[in-house]
Amino acid sequence: MAASFTKSTARNIFYGGSLFFVLVFLAMTFQTEQTISKYDNSENLTPAVVRGKKLWEVNNCGGCHTLLGEGAYFAPELGNVYTRRGAEFIKIWMKSRPTNEEWLKMRAASPDVSHRRQMPNFNLNDQQVDDMVEFLKYTNGINSGNWPPTKEG
Repeated sequence: MAASFTKSTARNIFYGGSLFFVLVFLAMTFQTEQTISKYDNSENLTPAVVRGKKLWEVNNCGGCHTLLGEGAYFAPELGNVYTRRGAEFIKIWMKSRPTNEEWLKMRAASPDVSHRRQMPNFNLNDQQVDDMVEFLKYTNGINSGNWPPTKEG
């Protein structure tokens, strides 16, 4: 004999299940709020980091790079670039990029490199480069649970 549900039984299951999942959601939210400070690196948030983040956004760096797994996958992951390369390498790299005109001349002179990707020169001044390095240092300090999974991104 098959058991059948009455409207009352179905309503009680619905309300009971809804209450259960609301309580689970609240418990998970509470647990997240209690532990987020262990992971966010907010104690190292400085005005230079904020300016670097603004440069990241204004220049659409996430259009090519990923940062902690978010963004495009066209260029290397930068969430751990500070550990991998260090501040001085980042500064030299950002300042030594060819201008768009120089890149076009290089492509014309060497057709075999025309298919290669090239990071543009954003013509950042020394303060802006320092701010970007501080932002990358800050993101490097976020406990991301070993993400990205490889050392080189």
